[in-house]
Amino acid sequence: MGIVGIIYNKTIWVAILSWAIAQILKIILTFFQQDKLDLSRIYGSGGMPSSHTSLVMALSFSLGKTYGFDSAYFAIAIVLAMVVMYDAAGVRRAAGKQAELLNFLLHHHETAPKEQLKELLGHTPIEVIAGAVLGIAVGLLC
Repeated sequence: MGIVGIIYNKTIWVAILSWAIAQILKIILTFFQQDKLDLSRIYGSGGMPSSHTSLVMALSFSLGKTYGFDSAYFAIAIVLAMVVMYDAAGVRRAAGKQAELLNFLLHHHETAPKEQLKELLGHTPIEVIAGAVLGIAVGLLC
């Protein structure tokens, strides 16, 4: 089957669709919050909703719907989803806060580098929950 199997794998496309919807929502929400069109949100990390969470939850629930919520496939995917959500709201969010503080400190230093560290890395718990709800909905509806 090879590449054809991947192309026709519905579960992959459901996950990608959920990720794409989340990224488009980031552009729309940023536009209404900041009154400007920021197309960099299509590939940027962080923000509302969490596209990483949306992707892994759509994957999980698509597998659950297809193979059963008592299947090993669903179990593997949901454990992966929990790791991704923990990382998004915990580790990456903390890294973003550290970058924000370092940028502030470096900005007030004479020999500060011109390039700033990326601050929008992780997610708030609400952004992760919104991504999870979106992913579950897409996974169950598609």
